[in-house]
Amino acid sequence: MVTAVELGLIYAVMAIGVYLTFRILDFPDLTVDGSFTTGAAVAAVGIINGMPPLLATVLAFFSGMVAGLVTGLLHTKGNINGLLAGILTQIGLYSINLRIMGKANLPLLRETTLISPLREAGLTGTWVSVGIFLSTAVAILLVVIWFLHTDVGLAMRATGDNPDMIRSFGVNTDNQKLLGLALSNGLVALSGALVAQFQGFADIGMGIGLIVAGLASVIIGQAVLGRSGIAIAASAAVVGSVMYRVVIQLALMAGLNPNDMKLISAVLVVLALVLPQWKGFARLGGAVRNRFTAVAESAAIDKEK
Repeated sequence: MVTAVELGLIYAVMAIGVYLTFRILDFPDLTVDGSFTTGAAVAAVGIINGMPPLLATVLAFFSGMVAGLVTGLLHTKGNINGLLAGILTQIGLYSINLRIMGKANLPLLRETTLISPLREAGLTGTWVSVGIFLSTAVAILLVVIWFLHTDVGLAMRATGDNPDMIRSFGVNTDNQKLLGLALSNGLVALSGALVAQFQGFADIGMGIGLIVAGLASVIIGQAVLGRSGIAIAASAAVVGSVMYRVVIQLALMAGLNPNDMKLISAVLVVLALVLPQWKGFARLGGAVRNRFTAVAESAAIDKEK
């Protein structure tokens, strides 16, 4: 179960990226399935060729940004439907990822990665590593929340909410979409790089169907915490990612076939969309949200003191 929480926190970085496009830009970006693998491939190849793990991970982030830019350019400059633009980039990335990796699978078990110190100290699979991954996810979450409250972030939020209105104020909505897609896929690729180092390999198929996991994380988290503000809505993506991985783990422990994971993911998304419409669940979600808000306000007051 601890491993599921660890994975949930690593995948939370991907969920934050999906949140940026799905909720902030209101853009159905399917590039995620390809850019996740791109991040894993770039990081793995860099590490195998002697590059410092941190530098390889940073390069993975920028490789994801490039993938997002391609989707953005196809949509904004090529006037291609956003959904189709993401699909086209995703398909193209499959071949590009194979080119980067040179083969379908790259093992990292004998390489020094960002996770190696934890593994050598015997901390993986413990609550210590959970705390480290939580700190990383929270740090990225805080940066994203801060960014969304800047002038550029506010313009991006307005682009998703009402593009016609924000255009009347002289904001170039195309540039906002390009920036949002680049940042989103950069975070997705960063998550892919971390997952590859955690699992000890990069595989060409590791990103297939990942958009479902990302959407499930965002939807499940916001079904529980709500989306009354940017901080809560973004935090919900992290919480949802952990919940999603824990539910998957529980399903496997209950005896379900691992081959049914995609079906389980689809069912979870359906439940996350349907359950909030039930009055009993709505009351439960409201109670959880009120408790979360109270804790956050209490922490803020203590900090001011």
